[in-house]
Amino acid sequence: MLTADEAGFNEFVAARGPAFQRAAFLLSGDHHTAQDLVQQALLEAARRWEKIHTSPEAYVRRSIYTANVSRWRRQKFVEHELTSDRADVAGHDPDTRMTLLQALEQLTSKQRAVVVLRYYEDLTEVQTAQALGVSVGTVKSTHSQALRRLREHAPHLAELIGRTP
Repeated sequence: MLTADEAGFNEFVAARGPAFQRAAFLLSGDHHTAQDLVQQALLEAARRWEKIHTSPEAYVRRSIYTANVSRWRRQKFVEHELTSDRADVAGHDPDTRMTLLQALEQLTSKQRAVVVLRYYEDLTEVQTAQALGVSVGTVKSTHSQALRRLREHAPHLAELIGRTP
């Protein structure tokens, strides 16, 4: 028989797990790495469940972002090729999904993290800075660099959202 804490944790994982997986994939660009990031974050959350059960979402997201930052710092910005068959992002339209993944492929890991947190996770600059453990100024400059790079290397994104370049 499960305790109330165990049942609460299991319900949380069942409800929020897929969203964590999608966000981790967009951050990492790799399905297996995303699974590792989510598993690591959920393991940390399970260990601290008594303390974090009132706001576990923020704790798990922060753990995922922090682990991803540590991963790309260790890898010295080695890029992984994104493929469209690794996760269901950007809805069910394969062309849209491919366009989004190809655009994210143009960014460094740090730029990708900022873009995903700002647009996919809808975090503010301050929240993004806290999640990544960097200053707000770093988030602003990285965001600006990422958008510039996307405009240069993925102008077709403007068409995707109904704007002309």
